[in-house]
Amino acid sequence: MLRRTPELDALERRWERHAYAHLGYEESLARFSALWAHARSLAEARGDAATDWQADIAPDLRIARAVNGLPPS
Repeated sequence: MLRRTPELDALERRWERHAYAHLGYEESLARFSALWAHARSLAEARGDAATDWQADIAPDLRIARAVNGLPPS
């Protein structure tokens, strides 16, 4: 396992910007959805899945909508 260093963090941020810079909103949303589904399956396998995940992410979704210039839902 690699030890976290500021240099490694900077390298990963540069790589992610380069790897995902071409994605539009819909593609980014699909990627997020797939990652979210995977995280949920891991949490369920461990038995610590949140009971109301939508309430947990509601503040994050409001911020994301505001940052992206979308109206509140």
